[in-house]
Amino acid sequence: MNNYIVILAAGESKRFHKKIAKEFYIYKNKEIIDHSIEKSLNSKLFKKIIVVSNNPSRLEKKNYPKLVKIIKGGKERSDSSLNALKYIKKFKPNNVLIHDAARPNFSINLLKKLISKLKKNIAVVPYVFPVDSIKYKSQNQLFNLKRDKILLTQTPQAFKFKDLYALSLKENKVTTDESTLFIENDYKVFFIKGENKNNKITYFDDVKSYKTTYGIGFDIHRLIKNKKLYLGGINIPFHSGLKGHSDGDVILHAIIDAILGAIQKKDIGTYFPSNKNQYKNIRSPNMLRPIVHNLYKNNFLINNLDMNLICENPKVSKYRNKIINSVSSLINLDKKKINLKGKTVEKLGLIGKEKAIACEVIISISKYD
Repeated sequence: MNNYIVILAAGESKRFHKKIAKEFYIYKNKEIIDHSIEKSLNSKLFKKIIVVSNNPSRLEKKNYPKLVKIIKGGKERSDSSLNALKYIKKFKPNNVLIHDAARPNFSINLLKKLISKLKKNIAVVPYVFPVDSIKYKSQNQLFNLKRDKILLTQTPQAFKFKDLYALSLKENKVTTDESTLFIENDYKVFFIKGENKNNKITYFDDVKSYKTTYGIGFDIHRLIKNKKLYLGGINIPFHSGLKGHSDGDVILHAIIDAILGAIQKKDIGTYFPSNKNQYKNIRSPNMLRPIVHNLYKNNFLINNLDMNLICENPKVSKYRNKIINSVSSLINLDKKKINLKGKTVEKLGLIGKEKAIACEVIISISKYD
């Protein structure tokens, strides 16, 4: 193994944010730069990892392992790349990968593929096809370009060190990636399929994340004779039903409270007070639907839903799929994101004596633009 990787993080990030250096922005719980460094370390493919930055002192404070070397960047990307190549020349590397820190979502598997293809090639570059329609403007004319003829190149890009070093030394123009040097000098570049997730972070909008909140809901009702039992919006054959101003569906009531809790909108009683005759004997799906409609109208989405139905009988396992299917339809959520567990109370209290049924729910909700 005589592989080296250069991670370029010395850009000015002008398009990203006026005050925040892109490589130090927190993305997926860590600074953008650390995604590339940690994946390079975890791959165990490299003798050294060279990080090029215009703020090396900040990175040096992180106490990375010894094989991570921080060096000062240059004015242009190509200058920073050459600085790194000059630094590693003394180690006599066979292969070098050049990577933009602004692409934190690449996989270790991509690193392995690139290095593998270097055995028979001097330059290996990942690409993806565009998804947008592309026009080319020349003077006052517009031309439609075929998407399957357009290659969007990504990083990391892999090279035989001696070839890249020689081309970089004699290049006096600003280049946006190293494969440009090979193509302009008629060197063969071997292209491999890249990764659609390996997008480049350029604008602040590229890293805006959903704000996720959580809500807890709980409801309990007594069981009474001569009333239908509704759980999760469906009628369950049972000797008793749940007493309440509405149909007493503890599952749907707990879901409503969980939603309201996640978006900080008080509780179910605020919207369906038990002292209002208009809600007397109302079916709980008719209570849940406007809550969900308002949720989605305000750009929220439900990530997942977990429910505990607490009772001795009826047995949850017998009706689990029907209840999940009903809830899935009512809140327009994939049933794979819904879970229902049955819990007993070991014959304790009202629930243990089959005089009441309770339900607790936790929900995860995200807000998007």
